Amino acid sequence: MTDSPEQDYDPGDVAVIGMSLRSPGARTKEQFWDNLVHGRESVSFLEKDDIHVDETLIHSPFYVRACGVLDTYDKFDPSVFGISDRMAAAMTPENRLFLESAWETLEDGGYDPDRVRAEIGMYGANNPQTAALYSSPPDRVSVGPEAIEASLAWSPDTMTSNALYYMGLTGEAVTVAAVCAGFHYAVHLACQSLLLGQTDMAIAGGAMVRLPHPRGHLWEENRILSKDGHCRPFDANGTGTALSSGVVTVLLKPLAEAVADRDHIYAVVKGSAVNNNGVSAMAYGLAQPERLSACIAAAMEVGGVTPDTVSMYEANGLGLPMTDELEVHAASMAFGKQTATTSIGGVKGNVGHGGVVSGGFGAMKAALALFHKKLPATINLTDVNQDLDFPSTPFVPQLETTDWAAESGIRRAGITSIGGGGYNAHLVLEEAPTVAERAPEADGRPRLATLSALDDEALARQRARLREWLIARPDLRLDDICFSLNLGRKVMDRRWAAVVRSRTELIEVLAADSAGGPAVTTGAAPRVDVDSFRRNDNGIVESGRDPEALADVAAAWVTGRRVDFDSLHLGEASRRVPLPTYPFRPRRFWRTDW
Repeated sequence: MTDSPEQDYDPGDVAVIGMSLRSPGARTKEQFWDNLVHGRESVSFLEKDDIHVDETLIHSPFYVRACGVLDTYDKFDPSVFGISDRMAAAMTPENRLFLESAWETLEDGGYDPDRVRAEIGMYGANNPQTAALYSSPPDRVSVGPEAIEASLAWSPDTMTSNALYYMGLTGEAVTVAAVCAGFHYAVHLACQSLLLGQTDMAIAGGAMVRLPHPRGHLWEENRILSKDGHCRPFDANGTGTALSSGVVTVLLKPLAEAVADRDHIYAVVKGSAVNNNGVSAMAYGLAQPERLSACIAAAMEVGGVTPDTVSMYEANGLGLPMTDELEVHAASMAFGKQTATTSIGGVKGNVGHGGVVSGGFGAMKAALALFHKKLPATINLTDVNQDLDFPSTPFVPQLETTDWAAESGIRRAGITSIGGGGYNAHLVLEEAPTVAERAPEADGRPRLATLSALDDEALARQRARLREWLIARPDLRLDDICFSLNLGRKVMDRRWAAVVRSRTELIEVLAADSAGGPAVTTGAAPRVDVDSFRRNDNGIVESGRDPEALADVAAAWVTGRRVDFDSLHLGEASRRVPLPTYPFRPRRFWRTDW
């Protein structure tokens, strides 16, 4: 890993400081990672009654009843964003999923949209076909403002601008159409904007919902869809992949600024590159090895990365021998002859092919692998395709989940995404830099922890989720926890606060059935003389750090007063840490007619 936290950071490095995912078999990035390290396949094999397509198609002998099912594809919590039920039903499933994911990513990074002082760019890829399949509205341009508003909620073009609007943010909004390379293109454009100084932070990602959902596919020989529904990357018996849905978003910031702002860093984007095959393609839609190789090499060159330091290669990996051979050949040309060995894997064996978000699944796998220092196995790979000739390449198939040793001194990963129509894209990620050592946390110092939600039920769920999170992560410091809660969450109407002296005490008070002792909550807070507090433009300023003064601040805050939490944490060395995000209460919204 990076040796010194005092180093000068490369001005081209971009930190990944927040992440959100929903995929087949996983509603969170933590579940996704658990599925990867335990080798779980999340492609579902459906019953005929579960498939909403033409009967003739279902009974075809070539119909494969396999699908990467996204169980929340038709659900949404509009109340968090102030969206009416009518508008929620008008929004396409991809618009809704991207909005919730963007919210989770910002929270995961420790930023409250109401208090963030930054231009936040929004870059997202979706499937333009989804809107028409969901329910295409009539032309309403001349009907009136309400109809135009509904059309904008429905339009795939406005997915990113909707996210900015409903989250209360300002910045660039770019919706990308680059087919299956869409996620990579969104990240590439976001990094460029950050490095040019056009935005301060950026949310980039992609959302894909295959409609009708769920459904299988028709198998055709030498096409990319699997004969039996299983995807077998690099396997001699591979016949392609299954189709799936999902959403992935990441929060990005220039690395030097992320370190200075004490952000939590999952990984670093060292370089990115995109290109297109154009007329040079062997066949329209197939990878062209020379062009793909140039794209991979360009991403490494941009980041000043030599191939022998990239020890993980996350392939596009469709599991079709012909396409796998083209990709391995292209990557081998880009990496050249080297003595180091590079792990090669493919996440499509786990979750299938997510269209515009497929590159996001691979990038999330790589970022979490860097974060956990572990290489997940490529599942469904039992008979390595000898035509790939791995011994003569820099690559070694990752057959088992193993610890990731930094043989070159640092861990780096390359992630390739290929889209039909000749789109190539590659990202190079690096492990996060070592953070500066801190003095041990002072024992017994009282601290204020806060939570809020739209209603009491959601507030109770927040308390329960935070308690479970802290029990599972004993390394988290109390000062970091309180810093992240107090400054990194949107303040809502129903509130809970506690003055605690230790992690153990916080865990105990989170489990309490009612307020009391160190905890206060909306509707049950003691009276305080709010006129006695000092104030500035950001709200109440605490009069001291002793338990009594903090308890008074807690009581004022839960009864609706604004508190300047920045002043509360002034002079601390606390850092943002990932904590559970808002517990959405999704309801079904679906439209069949207008």
